[in-house]
Amino acid sequence: MSDKHISREDVVKMAALSCLRVGEEEQTLFSRQFQDILGSMDTLAGVNTDGVLPLYSPAVHSGRCREDVPAALRGREEALVNAPAQNGEYFIVPRII
Repeated sequence: MSDKHISREDVVKMAALSCLRVGEEEQTLFSRQFQDILGSMDTLAGVNTDGVLPLYSPAVHSGRCREDVPAALRGREEALVNAPAQNGEYFIVPRII
């Protein structure tokens, strides 16, 4: 188990940053799961890899690209249906400048 602690408040903050709703039970579950993940990362960090050559990728890449085929565009309503903020015509995003 990791010595780092992920609290329920940390889970709530991560969920808010990800625009996700997380219930009380999920907060506890996710906190425990994040702890387990951090523990696994600590275990991996402790593995001696001296003399082991780095891998570029364990998967074989074919390098083939798919053909560019035009597809039907989504309608405005369908494109905006899951937007966190919109005015019926456009996405509303935070001002940057």
